[in-house]
Amino acid sequence: MLFFPEQQLTPDEHRSFALRFGEPEIHPFVPKLDDGHPDIDVFRAASGFIADIWHADVTFNPSPPVWSVLNALEMPAAGGDTLWANQYLAYERLSQPLRELLGGLTALHTAANYAHPEQQAEHPVVCRHPETERPFLFVNRQFTRRILQLSRDESAALLEFLFTHSTHPDLSCRYSWRPGTVGIWDNRCTQHCAVNDYEGERVISRVTLLGDDPQPAFDTGRLHAFEPRRISAATAGFDRN
Repeated sequence: MLFFPEQQLTPDEHRSFALRFGEPEIHPFVPKLDDGHPDIDVFRAASGFIADIWHADVTFNPSPPVWSVLNALEMPAAGGDTLWANQYLAYERLSQPLRELLGGLTALHTAANYAHPEQQAEHPVVCRHPETERPFLFVNRQFTRRILQLSRDESAALLEFLFTHSTHPDLSCRYSWRPGTVGIWDNRCTQHCAVNDYEGERVISRVTLLGDDPQPAFDTGRLHAFEPRRISAATAGFDRN
């Protein structure tokens, strides 16, 4: 994550800065600044957009954003910080047997939180960063619904462990925003969460940049002596959504 205080960017400057890093993504479910800026999302706490659940942005898309560029517009007098968690370390601190199991699994991510469970994507549970080549954990509490090779109960138990493990305090940092600050982060190898501990309004704008297709970290054929079998919805006892 990188932070640039006291920038006071206009909407056009915000977009121009973000586009230095890639092409903008148009989020399908969140409010926009206006018709002339469809690539600038605006989140107002008073309208219910607080994002106080750990997540990476838009993982329900087949190609989630690579970068998120945030512009702090209005902040409460106290509180409203954001937390980020390092998903490289989340993977590295797992035991070797668990890392080997996760290397052969994929998970379903959906936009059910936005009332669109039909918007879905399947991603590896462990991905490899295309630039650093490091493996990272790629599940999050807001959008990841189940691990497809496991039964309902197995998936629920393993995901709950991973959600808690991947956002442990010693994997995270905390940033206190001020109006005019710009923040940019790698959406692939981090998760983030807005702390809902304040009164008053909190307004941020965001541009997200088109991503690549998350790739598995390992050749699972060489990694495992077994082939994790894919559980159908009927066999597992739950529906696709």
